Amino acid sequence: MNKTRQRELLHWLRQQRAPARRWLQVSMLLGLFSGILLLLQAALMATLLDALIVHAMPRDALLKLFILLAVSFLFRGVLALLRERAGFQCGLQVRRQIRKTVLDRLEALGPAWISGKPAGSWAALILEQIDDMQDYYARYLPQMFLAGIIPLLILLAVFLVNWAAGLILLVTAPLIPLFMALVGMGAADANRRNFAALARLSGNFLDSLRGLDTLRLFHRAAAERAAIHHASESFRARTMEVLRLAFLSSAVLEFFASLSIALVAVYFGFSYLGELHFGSYGTGVTLFAGFLVLILAPEFFQPLRDLGSFYHAKAQATGAADALVTFLTRHPDRAPGQGDTPFSATAAISVDAEALEILSPDGNVLAGPLTFRVAAGQHIAIVGLSGAGKSSLLNALLGFLPYRGSLRVNQQELRTLAPLSWRRHLAWVGQNPHLPAATLRQNILLGNPEATAGALETAIQRAYVDEFLPLLPEGLDTAVGDHAARLSVGQAQRVAVARALLAPGGLLLLDEPAASLDAHSEQRVMAALAGAAAGQTTLLVTHRLEDTRQCDEIWVMQQGRIAERGPYDHLRAQGGLFARLLAQRSGDL
Repeated sequence: MNKTRQRELLHWLRQQRAPARRWLQVSMLLGLFSGILLLLQAALMATLLDALIVHAMPRDALLKLFILLAVSFLFRGVLALLRERAGFQCGLQVRRQIRKTVLDRLEALGPAWISGKPAGSWAALILEQIDDMQDYYARYLPQMFLAGIIPLLILLAVFLVNWAAGLILLVTAPLIPLFMALVGMGAADANRRNFAALARLSGNFLDSLRGLDTLRLFHRAAAERAAIHHASESFRARTMEVLRLAFLSSAVLEFFASLSIALVAVYFGFSYLGELHFGSYGTGVTLFAGFLVLILAPEFFQPLRDLGSFYHAKAQATGAADALVTFLTRHPDRAPGQGDTPFSATAAISVDAEALEILSPDGNVLAGPLTFRVAAGQHIAIVGLSGAGKSSLLNALLGFLPYRGSLRVNQQELRTLAPLSWRRHLAWVGQNPHLPAATLRQNILLGNPEATAGALETAIQRAYVDEFLPLLPEGLDTAVGDHAARLSVGQAQRVAVARALLAPGGLLLLDEPAASLDAHSEQRVMAALAGAAAGQTTLLVTHRLEDTRQCDEIWVMQQGRIAERGPYDHLRAQGGLFARLLAQRSGDL
């Protein structure tokens, strides 16, 4: 990573602190007050020791000083606790803002673009990499301020009592950040490589878990195990590289701090032996001055030590920011339309396309050119071989894929519509419906949380959910589990149909709704969908040609275009592509 890139990333990181600026300032002020209390403590301790050893004062006469010293220790502890909490809140606010920005960006790009990377990579970006910025805002930024202020205050106090000791601290202090910068120069690159290795490992591991049965079926488990082992070893090596740099930075800091403190101690030792006679402004070196400087000398380097221990947080945040900034600033060649015109419809929706070309996020043509009209309330079946462009058309209507040409709904150009406003008028059922890990009731009410109990009961009956409801231990309040683990594929599909029935729209999109279902579940699901399609414009994508008999028109797609269209009986008698698909289907059966 070059210097220009690092500066850009640090500038971006500083910009993100805006929502937590107040917490950051509170953390800095609390640290400053703690530093001032430190000077008071050192002065009290030096005064007490000087009074007890040199002046032999009775302890009773020093009781107030002892109490004041104890109170200062207690107060510093409270300040440290409050500072930790303020720093945590600062990091929390920034992480929330960055995570919201990333999620908003993902929502804008749509699932078609997101599916281009493994789910584990997105999880690493949203969770680990954003969380790794916590210490940068909670600890490093406040410590940067304190590392510049607290040593200056201590240096001023030391110079007031002994200029020679102050000069030793002044000369040795700049060596620490200089050598730390030299040692830590490659830390950001090391962290960036570490995050890249983590993203690869997360993506490979999650994808392997999801496809474990398939890997075993095709005897690829051993090869995948070797790939995961290689990714794990790469991540281990990158992590050790980061730790090596972190320990080396700490060693450099401790060496120079110890050397400086030793020089101060040697100076005072020779001064007390009468070998050195300078530094005390002509008054002689007192025990008070020696104690005060020796107490403050380690504390002079403590802010730099803390900064050194938090330096890895800066490198870690810079490495994480590299992936985040790349993602947030990367614009696909083509992005789905993000209009702002509200859409409203109280009945079925018409769809018109003219010279429509559906594009991938990279700008490649997935389907088209297409010219068609779907009248309001019309039922269209879309068939064809895999890769013909059927699902791409549905994704374009959902607003997940960009397009060229014209695609109008109720005579409004789709790309000009506000996505959320448009999608409120859609109902969708796919072959793998997503059921969140909530109760069955919450899943059915997902699209219409305000539905009445009567409407819920009607949707359950029409989708045949009531057939398996008595088998669930808590009925509608049964948790479906992760990935609907408590439900069969057919049961999950019926829940998705009930959800669509409860929140009907003007346009019903069905993408292989009966795929992977047994005969009984298929019959129930298709019967429920036939009821759901009443009063809605419906587009059905299917490989089951027998499901297309009742549709008003069938579109046969080939290589991204509509090769044939017409009613079922007409296409079968025509002897074209549909008839061949039908014959092939009959032969397979």
